[in-house]
Amino acid sequence: MKIVVDYDKCTGLGMCESLSPDHFEVNDEGDLVLLKDGVSAEERQGVDEAVAACPTEALRLLEG
Repeated sequence: MKIVVDYDKCTGLGMCESLSPDHFEVNDEGDLVLLKDGVSAEERQGVDEAVAACPTEALRLLEG
């Protein structure tokens, strides 16, 4: 699994960071930083919740 971010859609609200802080961080400028794009089986639930919670639909998961 790989996380893909559409930075044109992202507004840096931080929903993803609160649900999956090992993968997402909103920096001091309000920009999303993807800390790691790979997702293990153990991390999948938290990342799925982060993707679903994104109000701008800027996040998605790709198989592979």
